[in-house]
Amino acid sequence: MNDRPVFIGTDVGASRTKLAALDSDRRLVGYAVLKSGTDFTVTANNCLAMALKMADVTPNDIRHSVSTGYGRKNVEFSEATKTEISCHARGCYHYFPMAITIIDIGGQDNKVIKLDDQGRRLSFKMNRKCAAGTGAFLEEMALRLDIPLGEMNDLAVQSRNMERLGSFCTVFSGTEVLEKIRNGKKVPDIVKGLFYSVIRRVMEMDSLTAKVVMTGGVVAHNPYLVTMMEELIERDIQVAEYPQLTGAVGAALYAMDSNL
Repeated sequence: MNDRPVFIGTDVGASRTKLAALDSDRRLVGYAVLKSGTDFTVTANNCLAMALKMADVTPNDIRHSVSTGYGRKNVEFSEATKTEISCHARGCYHYFPMAITIIDIGGQDNKVIKLDDQGRRLSFKMNRKCAAGTGAFLEEMALRLDIPLGEMNDLAVQSRNMERLGSFCTVFSGTEVLEKIRNGKKVPDIVKGLFYSVIRRVMEMDSLTAKVVMTGGVVAHNPYLVTMMEELIERDIQVAEYPQLTGAVGAALYAMDSNL
């Protein structure tokens, strides 16, 4: 038996790979987030090395490992795989053990998952056919605006007169953004309009229950999105300390199950 066993959850998304290491008390002791790149296996291995170093443990201390996400079958140190929906639900319920609607805004897709007060999944909706309202949408718009992606949140906060966009479509929105620039509209107002498009797209996917949790990389890097959403639905939204890691944490919790 290991003196300091850890349980590994790896969430390989199309855009980012996230890895969480939990100790036997279900505490997050190590984690890593890297661009997935073109070799998911190498990226997962690099994430593992980083998380183990943070946790101050060795590969010999790994008790069990589960992977999830788009590239879950590319994780060579994983013993089992679980669906993204299952892992996001499990991870969110771990932090917020109540009936919740989970809104996950990822790099390539959005998910809306509803759980009952026991953590059982009631329903889920997912948009995979179009990048509208995802991280990829914001990345493309940042390129059109010639601004660093990391500055979008601060710019949106500065807006005093939001410029709404008429289209969800990334291609049409890009044209619309260029038109607004040509007409002298301010960049912060355009960026806030882009954030509003993301929120509108999500809200069209499904209705929301009383308690809402937001997760994903877009939420992690753009907290103002959560503020805008709260203003729109007129209630507080819960966000985990590391909103990008909830899927990986869920996978790690499944890894613990296999040991019980």
